[in-house]
Amino acid sequence: MTFLVNHQPLLSGNKLNILEISLISSALLCSLVAGITLVFAIVVMPGISKFEDKEFLKAFQLIDEVIQNNQPLFLLVWLGSTISVFVTILSCMITLGFPNSLLIICVCSIYLFGVQGITIQIHLPLNRRIQNLDINNLDKEKLNKERIKFENKWNYYNKIRTGIAFFVSLMLLIIITIT
Repeated sequence: MTFLVNHQPLLSGNKLNILEISLISSALLCSLVAGITLVFAIVVMPGISKFEDKEFLKAFQLIDEVIQNNQPLFLLVWLGSTISVFVTILSCMITLGFPNSLLIICVCSIYLFGVQGITIQIHLPLNRRIQNLDINNLDKEKLNKERIKFENKWNYYNKIRTGIAFFVSLMLLIIITIT
């Protein structure tokens, strides 16, 4: 594979360099994260939204518990995407220099802030709040209030991070194929 930037091949032979490997890894892992968030947006959350408040909150607790118990493939994909994107930024700056790295740095930064940042600032606190609820000891009114506080905001920001993850995945694929 030859990756061209400013019409200068980064690689003259058939061996991949660290930038090419990190770009491919980032594209793959960011695409998988986009898929995970998309599945939550179009299958998981609409599916459990049909439950009554108590069952909805319990279902989300159970789903999130699987993730919080360090499900290995989930961790590999989610954390791996972040690590791979950081490696892409560093290898790009080392290989190409800062001025020639701006597009890749911008795309990767959009992923870090738009997907991981939203997850850290919005989703993790919401998830923790649901995890900490003693659902069996809440009345119907409190269950409904907790669901309303959680569900709309969680879904809204999940759609945003899904769109960003797909955009970044597409941009990384375009960058890989530039010749």
